[in-house]
Amino acid sequence: MGERRREVLVCAGAAGLAMGGYGLAAAVRGRWPAGAEAVAVPYHAHLWDLLHGQAAGDLLFNWNSGYGAPFLADFFAYLMNPFSWPTALLPRDQGRLAVLLVTLATIGLGTALMARLLGRLHPGPRWLRVFAAVGYGLCAWVLDVGGAAPMWLWGLVSLPLLGLAADWCLRERHWVAGALCVALAWTGNLYTAALATLAAGLLFAVRLFAAPLPLRHRVRATGRAVTTATAGVLLASPVLFVAVLATGRAQPESPVEPLGPSGVAAHLSRLLPAAHGGQQLPDVAIGVFGLLVVCGLPFNRRVRARERALWCAALVLVAVGFLWTPTVLVWHGLAIPAGGPYRVAFVLSGLLVLAGWVSLAHRPDRLTVLGGAAVVAVIAGLAAGRPAVRPATWVLLAVGGAVLSAALWLLDRRPADRRATALATWVIGGAVLGNAVWSGYAALGAVPSSGVSPAAVRAGHAAVRAGADWPRGRSDPGPHAFTPNDPLLLNGQGGGYFSSYLPTVTALLLHDLGAGWTAGGRQTASVTDPVGQALFGVRTHLDDAPPPGFTPVRAAAPPLVTVLPPGSRTETSSVWSRQESLLGSQVYDAPLPVPAGGPAPALHGTSGWSVPAGGEGTVFTAACTPGGTAYFHGVWYRGTVSGLGTDYRSDGEQPTTAVPIHRLGTVPADGVVRVTLRSDVVSQVPARPIGCLRAGALEAAVARLTATGATRVEAGGHTLTATLPAGSTGTALLSVPAAEGWTCAVDGGRRLTPVPVLGMIGVPLGDGASRVACAFRPPGLTEGLIVTSATAAVLALVAVFARLSRRPTRVPRRDRRRAALGADAQAGTETGPQAGT
Repeated sequence: MGERRREVLVCAGAAGLAMGGYGLAAAVRGRWPAGAEAVAVPYHAHLWDLLHGQAAGDLLFNWNSGYGAPFLADFFAYLMNPFSWPTALLPRDQGRLAVLLVTLATIGLGTALMARLLGRLHPGPRWLRVFAAVGYGLCAWVLDVGGAAPMWLWGLVSLPLLGLAADWCLRERHWVAGALCVALAWTGNLYTAALATLAAGLLFAVRLFAAPLPLRHRVRATGRAVTTATAGVLLASPVLFVAVLATGRAQPESPVEPLGPSGVAAHLSRLLPAAHGGQQLPDVAIGVFGLLVVCGLPFNRRVRARERALWCAALVLVAVGFLWTPTVLVWHGLAIPAGGPYRVAFVLSGLLVLAGWVSLAHRPDRLTVLGGAAVVAVIAGLAAGRPAVRPATWVLLAVGGAVLSAALWLLDRRPADRRATALATWVIGGAVLGNAVWSGYAALGAVPSSGVSPAAVRAGHAAVRAGADWPRGRSDPGPHAFTPNDPLLLNGQGGGYFSSYLPTVTALLLHDLGAGWTAGGRQTASVTDPVGQALFGVRTHLDDAPPPGFTPVRAAAPPLVTVLPPGSRTETSSVWSRQESLLGSQVYDAPLPVPAGGPAPALHGTSGWSVPAGGEGTVFTAACTPGGTAYFHGVWYRGTVSGLGTDYRSDGEQPTTAVPIHRLGTVPADGVVRVTLRSDVVSQVPARPIGCLRAGALEAAVARLTATGATRVEAGGHTLTATLPAGSTGTALLSVPAAEGWTCAVDGGRRLTPVPVLGMIGVPLGDGASRVACAFRPPGLTEGLIVTSATAAVLALVAVFARLSRRPTRVPRRDRRRAALGADAQAGTETGPQAGT
């Protein structure tokens, strides 16, 4: 069997064991990747719609979410894992299975690449290389974090891929292939690739200075590594440019408190198997086998002292980097993620596996085994009593540690005993697989399931499709909140959206019009009041009944493009005035409420009321037109709201959670609306929190907007075209957030940037127009494609030159004959005297 075939079998074996271990743990637990339903499943459902031609938008723009939002940066962030795309071959309602398959395939590829990288790092027993790589492929980060997020999981592939590119730089080979590897890593997921590049750079430095190389070679290798990384990053310029510009325009994350003191012992506990829960700490465990061999590295005298020192220093440097807030910021792109402060912990797991392999490949002796076991025992003693350490941890440490120590002892027998070596190898393999399955079983049960059944999702999807009327109007999934991305999951056109790149203009528009948000505005919700739904052209929304009670509720709504007459004023004093400004009609009574009982509130001008906590509650009264419908908008209010027979809980918290407009009931005959607020803490409510929609006013406004608005609306993947009544003047108002990247033309004229109207797209019509055409292009895409094209041309020239330089020079036949005759004559001259002798 050839060496190449053996290497393929090693990589395939590592991938198969890692995939099998994860799949077996999921099967035994009976759970899909924990947390996958929240983000991964809706995005993969949208990918399915895109690839099957059933989505309203395309790769550039998403008509489903946020009432229209840029999508290319989200596609790069959430769906560029190449294993995501074949999942479109599955039925649409098998989203969780699709995410599981993506997870398995990515784990397999990352493990295979790590097995290959270990072989390039140092030669050693093939099966031990397989078992070491499995510790990386099923590290605690994969089991606790990465398994539910295919976008982050691509980092598991990026680290060994970049490590192989660094190996080629050290050997001064494959410059073009190395640049392509860097581009593949950065394209698959920008966030994890940037940080995996830091780790690969550290690996490159350790290898560069651990070996006794001449200075000239070190300089050449370093230059080669820098140019390889630069070319690869430039090749991924569309991802880089679009993502960076989208980040600058995105709603900022919720403020994250600096990492508090957690203690060294708490961090050490995360090195132990099956440890999870408690504080948010980096999940870096690589199994008992990997922990034993890496802890034995300082004692392995068969590894050169300088190499041992460099590896130990690198591990300490990275580990300490997860203890101090400033260095944690560096590891996370200068911003601690709100959803999990250690999303890049896999880099430490990878370095632990690599360092452990250095010791294992040098055949650890008995002193090494005893030293490693002693260090593991010290770690376990320090971590005892920590919340993350579970009974399973002690079982795995006690049984697995003893069995694996004995197996490593057998591997060092002198002279080598084939049977003992084979037995030790099988024992190590069984222990590694058992540890992985048990740890996976524990991790998959740590996060509770969302409880959303596929049947409920199918029912909601069918109900949304039954009310579909795009682009004449929107079919909004409503406030069911199966996931943060219900419009993607159900293929509607709603306001709900969760994205790291959600434009600030989108978040603020929905917030200002009375929709709720969470995560500081990175997760928006649909508007639920009738005026807000009319403003966004929502013709159908789902009722609030739990499944299987999905019923499309239809309401009259103007077209997606309406016309505000010349001279229209925009009022922003309250949510009610903002809605009226966009509607072009006054439909609300919004009086200043009067305190009428309970603890006295304090009015702070237009910034609102401070409502005291405790007591029987603060009472407000407001005078409205009888027969109308009263609504309350507390925004950041936290407590209970009672009025007109309605009682509900408001869980606002500034600035992370804003509550939407809530319906109270019909205004009584005396016109007095009485609202009681029982606050948990001193809370803020707007100056005019009560708005009363006058009976029949909205219907009249919708009829007017329909009569003067677009007679025909056409929507492409990232375009919107409207035909208006001839001679329309004023401002064409598109019920789409005015994200940067839109350009519009009137009657086929020059394309210009639209003028935002309170956050919506506004297009001045001049002296009169009958057609408006708008198109969206993500900022940075053109520049990124130009840079990528130039870089690809350079790489192609380098590849051609390298090919030609290796090609042997072709000598003409006459010259070859003369050279042959000359060689024969020279040979005769040299052998003649010897023959004569």
